[in-house]
Amino acid sequence: MHIKMLATLLLAYPLLAQADEKDQIVTDRPDFVESSNVVGAGRVQIETSFALDRNKANGIKERTYSTPTLLRFGLSDTVEARIETDGRMRVVTDDLNTGERSTDNGYADVSVGVKWHVADAQGSLPSMGVLAHVDLDSGSSAFRATGKGGSLRLAAEWELPEDFSLGVMPGIAWQHDDSGARYSSGIFGIVLGKEWNERFRSFIEYSAPQIAKGRHGGSVTTSTSAPPIC
Repeated sequence: MHIKMLATLLLAYPLLAQADEKDQIVTDRPDFVESSNVVGAGRVQIETSFALDRNKANGIKERTYSTPTLLRFGLSDTVEARIETDGRMRVVTDDLNTGERSTDNGYADVSVGVKWHVADAQGSLPSMGVLAHVDLDSGSSAFRATGKGGSLRLAAEWELPEDFSLGVMPGIAWQHDDSGARYSSGIFGIVLGKEWNERFRSFIEYSAPQIAKGRHGGSVTTSTSAPPIC
């Protein structure tokens, strides 16, 4: 059983440019599927949250606390630089068979990358953006990946009636398994969102951050829903 909970506060500030009253801040977090838009030239946007991921299988119960954070720097009206991390991490593991508990604390790896807004929505065609990231093995020993990795993703968004939206994100990733062997995996996510006003929205999402063969850890999928968040 896999349960993911989000307690999210998004702090998105245009720090380097004065925001126009008609400007609307578009965030990538907290859902897995990224927005196709960029923050705009000369802007810095900070998006942070608190996440709790709970997993229970074969008598092992695991709780992972993290602080996902994304920094976005507008290089032009169509390109932004990005720094992303799950931040401070805490994993509590209970072995229900033996009654033993273990705890790991530390910091997650950091990912750096760029997003290019390729096209605006036109008629039935979606708004599209391309994201390229390099994952650095920079975290604490308990959470550090085995070698550097990377990913290439396409974000496509459709605006639907009644302030609904649909986002789809296919992609491919390169990483290392526990033995150090390099492999590639698929990425896929789909999200249906509802905007209640300029500050609040809710969503339901299916995500597959890893689609891989069993010898490389297998596929990982998550279903997430969130009440109105800002």
